[in-house]
Amino acid sequence: MFDKILIANRGEIACRVIRTARRMGIRTVAVYSEADARAMHVEMADEAVCIGPAPVGESYLRGDAILEVAKRTGAQAIHPGYGFLSENAGFAAACAEAGVVFIGPPIEAIRVMGSKAESKRVMSQADVPLVPGFHGEAQDLETLSAEAERIGYPVLVKASAGGGGKGMRVVRAASEFADAVAGAKREAKAAFGDDSVLLEKYLGRPRHVEIQVFCDTHGNGVYLFERDCSIQRRHQKVIEEAPAPALPDDLRRRMGEAAVAAAKAVNYVGAGTVEFLYEDGGFYFIEMNTRLQVEHPVTEKITGQDLVEWQLRVAAGGTLPLMQDQLTRRGHAFEARLYAEDPQREFLPAIGKLVRLRPPAENDHVRVDTGVREGDEVTMFYDPMIAKLIVWDEDRDAALRRLRVALAAYEVVGVTTNVAFLGAIAGHPAFRAVEIDTGFIERHRADLLPPPAPVPDRGLAIAALSVLLRRNADARKARRAASDPWSPWLSASGWRLNDDNHHDLRLLDGDTPRGLTLHFRPDGYEIEVEGRPAIRAERVTLDGETLTATIDAVRTRATVVCQGLDLTILSDGAVWRLHLDDPTARAAEQEGGSGRLTAPMPGTVVRVLVEPGQTVEAGAPLMLLEAMKMEHTIKAPAAGTVSAVNFAAGDQVSEGVDLLVLDVAEG
Repeated sequence: MFDKILIANRGEIACRVIRTARRMGIRTVAVYSEADARAMHVEMADEAVCIGPAPVGESYLRGDAILEVAKRTGAQAIHPGYGFLSENAGFAAACAEAGVVFIGPPIEAIRVMGSKAESKRVMSQADVPLVPGFHGEAQDLETLSAEAERIGYPVLVKASAGGGGKGMRVVRAASEFADAVAGAKREAKAAFGDDSVLLEKYLGRPRHVEIQVFCDTHGNGVYLFERDCSIQRRHQKVIEEAPAPALPDDLRRRMGEAAVAAAKAVNYVGAGTVEFLYEDGGFYFIEMNTRLQVEHPVTEKITGQDLVEWQLRVAAGGTLPLMQDQLTRRGHAFEARLYAEDPQREFLPAIGKLVRLRPPAENDHVRVDTGVREGDEVTMFYDPMIAKLIVWDEDRDAALRRLRVALAAYEVVGVTTNVAFLGAIAGHPAFRAVEIDTGFIERHRADLLPPPAPVPDRGLAIAALSVLLRRNADARKARRAASDPWSPWLSASGWRLNDDNHHDLRLLDGDTPRGLTLHFRPDGYEIEVEGRPAIRAERVTLDGETLTATIDAVRTRATVVCQGLDLTILSDGAVWRLHLDDPTARAAEQEGGSGRLTAPMPGTVVRVLVEPGQTVEAGAPLMLLEAMKMEHTIKAPAAGTVSAVNFAAGDQVSEGVDLLVLDVAEG
């Protein structure tokens, strides 16, 4: 076994590998960019070395720099995690040349399976079932168009290299084909350095079922059962579960055996995942991921195995810890991916400081894999994942209850997250009833992403009580420091001359002002919200950011985080955001801004689709922005005339800068 390994990755997967290595008595070396100098994985590792600036091309994708660190620190092997260099055959070859073990499959297996087109040719020869498609080398538009006509629309255009939903387009008509191919090629080139694409028949309502396989250097191969990863948006997985529900046991066995056959067809070694589409009793090979998957913890929970330990033992030349007839599964597990992103804005990644980050308590049923802590920054440079929440119980219904409770307990303040969106999926009747396929999110979009609702009176009352108790605390400090501590002008009790003691507050709920009056009573408070009947609050206490009160006879506990005049309230899984109204500041915010189209996040301008003086209709695409290796289209919010274009293709832009100015047509 190795004495020391280097982890060529960052974030939660680097932390995950370090935990297993530490348990096995293996020392670890972390590499990090300048932006990650204080990152969690850096502090967890036994040693850490900086390898360059923040951009991945200057740090985490620098195979030469990583190998130099391995040589300098005496690391005998490199664990690539997932993403970055994990499926890079060139890096694996460089490791071999340098005499460092690459904890992954053989170079040729990475190369073959890394090409969706070539892997499908090999799978066809191994009698692994395939979706009808085109996997040839020709990339000219004429050939691709002819093949799309042969397959029949709708077709799926996919990047031949890489994964994660990047470089993928669904094309429903021939008139859309050329633009879809161009967009997929641009995205694939940016993400993987390879713009080749393949075509597949687009299945109507398939499920995404994948098989965890493991092979060693002694000719052994097993499958550790299956996972269902059908809940996806933009072809990226959101919630995964194991085992896949409502599948006949015979089908599970046949899929597992086909996956092992696929792995052996390329002389595979180590951990891999063979992905299938399943529909109407048939299953079809999509691709093989030649690495450990993001969702591997659900397999670990149902099998009781540590897959990173398996990786290390196999890479060191050992045999598989268990053979097929020794593997068993128990119970059901879910994994939900928590991201800093805004579901209401087409899941645009969010950046900022994690002002508050409190996961649910971990135990035998709840596991949290993360690479960030409270106070860390989510930056524009890397994947905005905050954590993976994994839950387990004896059956699917029980595990799903665990998931809903754990999501409701997760507290994140400082960046917009998808926690409420995940909770909506976990609570949806169709999800509970296993009415799932890869179109689940789009089909139930109205349920899962309802328009923002006004903050309820209870949320307003909690916010107002928090403001008042903080003012009381500040007043007590002021009175202790004052020359006249009994002056009524230093009181926060709502004292009024010849009037009922009360406080008036105005909170902004988005752009909507909400008025509240808090009346002081001997046993607590009465709170009027916009003239409606008073809410009674008794036994109110504030301990740090935790407010506890009996509101209308119901005991309530909520977290209220203050950032200047901004308030974030977290209560029973709900998140409400309010702002203490400052009329002067509000008036300043409302000045100007009409017709300005700003960058929703930092990124690179890919194409400018209009020019000054051009008239456009509402919804017309104006500019393509690439951020987090995904393309985002800036569209006209209304009909008008473009009066200014402030950036050109290739320009880097910061969040909030004015990209274009549109003179909106009147009427």
